[in-house]
Amino acid sequence: MLMARRHRYLAATAVVAASLLLASCGGSDSGSGDGRTLRLWHYEGPDSAMGVAWNEAIKEFEAQHPGVKVKFEEKGFEQIQKTAPMILNSSDAPDVMEYNKGNATAGLLSKQGLLTDLTTEATQRGWDKKIPASVRTTSMYDTNGVMGSGNWYGVPDYGEYTMVFYNKDLFKKYGIAEPKSFDQLTAAMDQFVAKGVTPLANAGAEYMAQQYLYQLALSKADRSWVDSYELYKGRTDFHDAAWTYAANTFADWVEKGYIGKNSTSVKAEDAGVSWIQGKAPILFSGSWWYGRFQTEAKFAWDTTLWPGSNLTLGSSGNLWVVPKGAKNKQLAYDFIDITLSKKIQNLLGNKGGIPVAADAAAITDPKSKQLIAQFNTLTGRDGLAFYPDWPVAGFYDTLVSETQKLMTGSEKPDDWLDHLQKAYDQGAPTR
Repeated sequence: MLMARRHRYLAATAVVAASLLLASCGGSDSGSGDGRTLRLWHYEGPDSAMGVAWNEAIKEFEAQHPGVKVKFEEKGFEQIQKTAPMILNSSDAPDVMEYNKGNATAGLLSKQGLLTDLTTEATQRGWDKKIPASVRTTSMYDTNGVMGSGNWYGVPDYGEYTMVFYNKDLFKKYGIAEPKSFDQLTAAMDQFVAKGVTPLANAGAEYMAQQYLYQLALSKADRSWVDSYELYKGRTDFHDAAWTYAANTFADWVEKGYIGKNSTSVKAEDAGVSWIQGKAPILFSGSWWYGRFQTEAKFAWDTTLWPGSNLTLGSSGNLWVVPKGAKNKQLAYDFIDITLSKKIQNLLGNKGGIPVAADAAAITDPKSKQLIAQFNTLTGRDGLAFYPDWPVAGFYDTLVSETQKLMTGSEKPDDWLDHLQKAYDQGAPTR
């Protein structure tokens, strides 16, 4: 998530967990250092499922490595997204960091030689056995930086997917039936608009708006369409039926008031908070919000997969990557290994995450069970369709700016499709 999460939803901050020695390493390929400090970057909120799990992993790591301390810095998703190539090409690179998966992000960095090849570690430590094949796609990149084959450059230890979150209390307050089909969803949105309520929380300044568009396209697409778009296994035509439907429908939804025009400059964090505060009945976004909603939403809520579509946005979670210039590579490998342990994976699952190597019987929280069951439904029908910004470098920014124009009406759907086609064709590799 993109997105990353990820995608995505934290303000850019830098919090130093402790004042420690300079980073150093214990491996023959990991530069000069004394192996007593592990520098770690990630951008998960402290109350999110991943944030809770990684904090516990830090404690476990330090317990297993007497005399070694973790120097943790929390970074914003956008901050890492925009500065990673520069940082990783400098002496300031951390030893292990969370990074967005996909061709335009981890794939691009692997192609540029900025990431450590983790293939040997993945085999020797059994990561290749723990991580399911449908999730493993984003771990491996070929010499062109295209995901799905080649060497391991990242390790995911959770899954993610998008879903419809709805505020049951608001539906009840306005006497509107909870939707079970796509037609019922649009009918419910019409009823909310009639009552003066904007039904969809949205963030035009970041990933959320483009994900609405991609989901609309996916509802008219199939696996071969996804493979053409994401993996270049065919030609992508932005004026095909799926993309045209998405652009026209999204523009129509803005006109109908399903999506507020005033959300053009809203960031994902603000959209999520507005939903937590009960200001919008519906939010379409990712499982990365799930644990936080469990903690912070003070009303009855539920989720459903996007109605009328076999495909939805989703993949592995973000990746642990080890910068090529990291000074503590062996410690980094050990930390990654701990995040894949049963203890951390089970904790992740019970806090609202989607673990890849947990004991099913150890997940006891009812909502967490529902979350994981929906993910299993998607993987069972090969329904994870990745994210719209993944195919080419810089496409995320193109999607944001063009979609903002679509929302304000300064650009028509046909022009939106033209501009995306041009940016995609310029960035996609020749196959």
